[in-house]
Amino acid sequence: MSELMTPIPFRELMTWITTEYQRDGSVFGVRPYRAGEKKLPIFGETIETPFGPAAGPNTQLAQNIIAGYFAGARFFELKTVQKMDGAELAACIARPCILAEDECYNCEWSTELTVQQAFEEYVKAWCACKMLSRVYGLGDPDGFVFNMSVGYDLEGIQGKKIDTFLNEMANASATPVFQECLRTLRAFFPGEAAYIDAISPRISGSVTLSTLHGCPPDEIERIASYLLEVKHLHTFVKCNPTLLGYDTARSILDGMGYDYIAFDDHHFKEDLQYADAVPMFHRLRHLADQEGLEFGLKLSNTFPVDVKAGELPSEEMYMAGKSLFPLTTAMAARIAREFGGKLRLSYAGGADAFNVGKLFEIGIWPITMATTVLKPGGYQRFTQIGRKLDALNFNPFTGVDIAGIEALSLAARSDKYHKKSMKPLPRRKLREQVPLLDCFIAPCQDGCPIHQDIPEYMELCRKGEYVSALALITAKNPLPFITGTLCAHNCMNKCTRNYYDQPVNIRATKLVAAEKGYEELMACLKPPAPAASRARAAVIGGGPTGMSAAFFLGRAGIPVTLFEKSSQLGGVVRRVIPAWRISDDAIDKDAALMKAMGVEVRLNTPAPTVAELKAQGYTHIFFAVGAWRAGKLDISGNIMPVIGWLQDLKAGKSVSLGHVAVVGGGNTAMDAARAALRAGAKSSTLVYRRTRKYMPADVEELELALADGVAFLELAAPVEQRDGILACEKMKLGEPDERGRRKPVPTGERLEIPCDTVISAIGEQVESELFTANGIEVDAIGLPAFQTNLEGVYAGGDARRGPATVVEGIADAQAFADAVIGAVHPYSIPVGARASREEALAKKGVLCESARCEGDRCLSCQVVCQICADVCPNRANVVVELPDGRHQILHVDRMCNECGNCAVFCPYDSAPYRDKWTLFLTRAGFEESPCNQGFLPLGGNRVLIRLDGRVFEADLDGSNGLPAEIEVFLWTVLNKYHYLLG
Repeated sequence: MSELMTPIPFRELMTWITTEYQRDGSVFGVRPYRAGEKKLPIFGETIETPFGPAAGPNTQLAQNIIAGYFAGARFFELKTVQKMDGAELAACIARPCILAEDECYNCEWSTELTVQQAFEEYVKAWCACKMLSRVYGLGDPDGFVFNMSVGYDLEGIQGKKIDTFLNEMANASATPVFQECLRTLRAFFPGEAAYIDAISPRISGSVTLSTLHGCPPDEIERIASYLLEVKHLHTFVKCNPTLLGYDTARSILDGMGYDYIAFDDHHFKEDLQYADAVPMFHRLRHLADQEGLEFGLKLSNTFPVDVKAGELPSEEMYMAGKSLFPLTTAMAARIAREFGGKLRLSYAGGADAFNVGKLFEIGIWPITMATTVLKPGGYQRFTQIGRKLDALNFNPFTGVDIAGIEALSLAARSDKYHKKSMKPLPRRKLREQVPLLDCFIAPCQDGCPIHQDIPEYMELCRKGEYVSALALITAKNPLPFITGTLCAHNCMNKCTRNYYDQPVNIRATKLVAAEKGYEELMACLKPPAPAASRARAAVIGGGPTGMSAAFFLGRAGIPVTLFEKSSQLGGVVRRVIPAWRISDDAIDKDAALMKAMGVEVRLNTPAPTVAELKAQGYTHIFFAVGAWRAGKLDISGNIMPVIGWLQDLKAGKSVSLGHVAVVGGGNTAMDAARAALRAGAKSSTLVYRRTRKYMPADVEELELALADGVAFLELAAPVEQRDGILACEKMKLGEPDERGRRKPVPTGERLEIPCDTVISAIGEQVESELFTANGIEVDAIGLPAFQTNLEGVYAGGDARRGPATVVEGIADAQAFADAVIGAVHPYSIPVGARASREEALAKKGVLCESARCEGDRCLSCQVVCQICADVCPNRANVVVELPDGRHQILHVDRMCNECGNCAVFCPYDSAPYRDKWTLFLTRAGFEESPCNQGFLPLGGNRVLIRLDGRVFEADLDGSNGLPAEIEVFLWTVLNKYHYLLG
């Protein structure tokens, strides 16, 4: 592939726009936003809403700008132009150049086109938006503004290249591209000739000055003065976050969890200093007043930081998004107070649907953004923002609310949408490679160990069909109450909505279905008919894994006996996990579901040996025992193993309390620490050798422990407990281990905390003697394989994995049942369990942290994924509808600059710009991309193909050797999406 983009000629652009709009009602995959009647004045022009894309990847090509306008943007800060451009500049940009998974980083800056090409793209976008606003009823054709961005020094700006650009942007009437646009529009819309002839050739009368880090203050002032006095342009000066000073920036970021972001003070020393900036801005504001022009500041530029973890293939990168918001608002607050709120501030720095209204009401606008539209939902996110702003009062700029911006700046530092997560983000991607065709997938379902039909039961719950939802859940999950309360919910880690706001609360919705559908479902259950099989199974252990195996086998009509040595079913969940986490009633309901399958349950019955069970006629035996043995904390003192301590506490027995220290960092440790406080401990402290970000506990468990008042003692290794004191050795973090966690290294220093009881919550184990006594082989840590060395004998859950999650145990139970039955359980998806394509599309781009039902927030990814199409700034990933109604992804090579954004967000472990079926414009492009499977049109229905390592020509009108689905895909592109061909 080549990283050089090929601009689309205006006639092709309009053909694409009009064809797609007529067929789908969208343009470049974006559904239309229709503006209201309100307007705001700026630069002697008007805007229907005060926001749009920032200078960056979303304002580089004509189609990017048009897509933004169609979605609702009305203020466009065009991609920066400078004297270095085109191939010379593109060669300096490392690829990929964007990483927006959480906070955003990039290593690109100004346009990768030539300045002349950039000018032509802006003219094409201007003319197209003028026309589309009228013919598609999107708003007032004079209701949007293009704002130029130029850099980076006066010599370059005064040079012929940029000077011509500025002049022609001010009046494009005589330029060939403007005339070509008008001719093309007349051809497309002959009834609008008078309107087309009246389209203003003044593309822009305003500019944002972008300067490189280290640009001297007198140079900045000379450039801004030149733009005001000589070019007579309304001018914003873009400020760098370094204006805050190193100590302030470092303190803010460290306090919000961004202590890993690396930067030193050299930019802060070299960049514009606050003491120089303030008088300069006063002078420039006075000059603008004399010239009858508007002047203000653009806050802020991206923030230069060091590449430390291979985030991008460069040495330095530029930070933006959620972590830039607290820095930029701090700058805004300081400058607003300095100027008494009278200096106009334009905003860019982590703005999104959650905060844009607050900024606007404070008087800070126009507001531009990039990171939010680089995330799933893409340009469509602008629609929600437009609607939010349209609901507010529109008033001309009179000043910035100083108290308001100061309050917003402080609030940002504790805002969950701007703070870094307490722990490193979990892996969002799946392990599979993206297929060439039919790639739409629900990551939640694939991330679930038992592959539950999550989007479908979410949709059923959304519709109030709880019995059908619960029936669908129990097709794969026989423990809806336990998992609806305690599941580790890897599904929620994979949820696409993590990139919007918060994951859909899948676990809680499952519990809702269980609670509201249980009685009716139980009434419908009938004892299964006996299976035509000689199999007979014994399950050893009545915890979640054993209950699940018994359920699955009983449902299939296989005789099954469950042996449980205690008096109740539920295992660790019943006997150890505190009652305030899960009730006995919830566990009883799951047990009742199992018993309804005809399972024989023998309580208070230790299991016979394998030999005895086989002698009794059991053909299959499943070990599902729990990890009841405590890990050993090898220190002296009053040490309580966590399992026994929690078990005694739950049983109502007296337990050791006083000042409690819990050693460990998993979910069980969190339970113990919280339980100690609830039981009356004087204090409860979690002691951990690393920092909390490396604790294995779920983030929500950490947050709950903190909320309950549990203290955290990090980087501390217990040494001895005696006389009411726990002595610890201070640790420091060393090199990462094989799992990526930094190793704790002793420092030789000591510390002490009050402590009467130490609860050891480290490394619970399975009693491996149970296996070896039965002749079952175990590994180095005492665990057997799933299918053991003994015929018909299996192990699952804790017994196979060590401490396992409930849902992992269910997965093992299902695998065992399938082995016994010899087939996978058949089931059907209820009618109405699948959202329509229209319903799924309507949710795209909408940030929504709460709803009447979590099903309303579910994005129905299995119906509509197309994330790679959403997040591509250039629209290089296109959704193609086949004749049978399926939708496929086509990558258009000529529109791609290899920014890598689609690779970040594709749910597969893949990069769509390399791994999806690719359309090439030229043979050179085809040959430069030996890894891309795809095709080059050769005329008519003939194509040059690269598929499965072969390159060959194919004629779609005759015998060609292509798979039928590929042939139909190609035919559709050539005949129904001809505007993509170039």
